[in-house]
Amino acid sequence: MPAQKKPRLTLWEFFQSLGKTFMLPVALLSFCGIMLGIGSSLSSHDVITLLPALGNPLLQLIFVWMSKVGSFAFSFLPVMFAIAIPLGMARENKGVAAFSGFVGFTVLNLAVNFYLTANGTLPATDPAVLKANNIQMILGIQSVDTGILGAVIVGIIVYRLHERFNTIRLPDALAFFGGTRFVPIVTTVVLGLVGLAIPLVWPFFAAGINGLGHLIQGAGVFGPMIFGSGERFLLPFGLQHILVALIRFTEAGGTLEVCGREVSGALTIFQAQLSCPTTHSFSESATQFLSQGKMPAFLGGLPGAALAMYHCAKPENRHKIKGLLISGVVACVVGGTTEPIEFLLLFVAPVLYVIHALLTGLGFTIMSVLGVTIGNTDGNIIDFVVFGILHGTATRWYLVPVVAAIWFAAYYAIFRFSITRFNIKTPGRDSDSLPAAAVPSSGKSGYNVPAILSALGGAGNIVSLDNCITRLRLSVAEMSRVDDATLKANRAIGVVHLNEHNLQVVIGPQVQSVKDELDALIREAASTEITQPLTV
Repeated sequence: MPAQKKPRLTLWEFFQSLGKTFMLPVALLSFCGIMLGIGSSLSSHDVITLLPALGNPLLQLIFVWMSKVGSFAFSFLPVMFAIAIPLGMARENKGVAAFSGFVGFTVLNLAVNFYLTANGTLPATDPAVLKANNIQMILGIQSVDTGILGAVIVGIIVYRLHERFNTIRLPDALAFFGGTRFVPIVTTVVLGLVGLAIPLVWPFFAAGINGLGHLIQGAGVFGPMIFGSGERFLLPFGLQHILVALIRFTEAGGTLEVCGREVSGALTIFQAQLSCPTTHSFSESATQFLSQGKMPAFLGGLPGAALAMYHCAKPENRHKIKGLLISGVVACVVGGTTEPIEFLLLFVAPVLYVIHALLTGLGFTIMSVLGVTIGNTDGNIIDFVVFGILHGTATRWYLVPVVAAIWFAAYYAIFRFSITRFNIKTPGRDSDSLPAAAVPSSGKSGYNVPAILSALGGAGNIVSLDNCITRLRLSVAEMSRVDDATLKANRAIGVVHLNEHNLQVVIGPQVQSVKDELDALIREAASTEITQPLTV
């Protein structure tokens, strides 16, 4: 079988692919945040005073160890993005792409240091000079702090170089340096040159990001609502990670001095305060864009919507949809994964999804107005306990159950009225809306993956395959060979056709296992075809 040629990426597809790569460092951030949150809270003086048993030296060593380990992701966040972007976007030789990402990020900062030294700015120890030029210590190198945006630029450049040169053939005398070995070499040269330009052009990038930050902050109490609703509106297109990264990791999410160091981005500020021993409260301007804003919808609203869908189903069908709705609520409340429920709304009642997006944004604003200060990323019950309750009443965590209860009642009333008044075909309303019965599978995912592959047009139709938190992301040779009905009959929550070659299949929390099994089947099909004996 001839190799399928991957269709050229459109700008839309490029940003989708870029946003997907953010998930690897963000997943680690979430885990490290929990480690840091538990460790810092249980080793604090206030908690030890309240619970003297926690002052045991061995326990305190464990808690301090958790804090140190948890701080890793936040100390090296930019380099993680510089590695993760080419790793995630490269089509082959991903290890080389990731290695080149680290090389590129380091060389960029070395080149910046060279420029600043050559023009006399460095060496310098005067805090005023360092602050005026935004100079920080990065991987042991004094350089302009370009933050996450700089790392994203590095990652994109390295990805483009990798795609262009990872199969290059050089003359025999230089053949040793060809192929994948050439990628880090050309990366060193290109990023070395880009680094010389950074001190000249970066002030303009910084001004643009600051302008976005001033625009959001200038919206006052509606700033968090714009962010919260915007994230939900971008979710169906897979572009929410771009907006989230801007607010969490750049000046658009605010700038604050923490422990003598200026940090930017809502999540970066929160984590810096979490690990700073002299900080005893969290910045409201930062946490207003974090977990607390999601909690009304995630802990109250979506469970209320699920209950409304259950009560609106025909009585004889309720037991058939109970498992689907319960698993969606558990994923939402415990894991902060809302897409299983949200995509049920998106495909059967887009207007209800719009209402959900607006109410989610309103939840951000209400939490901000009430002065709640609960950080991190997921908005689930774990964040509520670790970053709310464990950090004492200063976080005003006790207001979360109150607002979540109001959101539960509001969602339940709105959804039940809308479903019954407009006869919306949510699960269980008729036989066509019932989830398919589980089909026995020999894989770990619990899905009939061979049937899913067949519905996608077979292994030969798959050009590229990846996944995010709940969705398969695919490029196919012929969209006409994709059978949406069969995919849904095999428990896909929904199918999103982006254009003539790209689609997304919403699976749910087990999407990684489904993707892995699909990969195995595709490899098996390819190897079978290669080893087929030729007949004449």
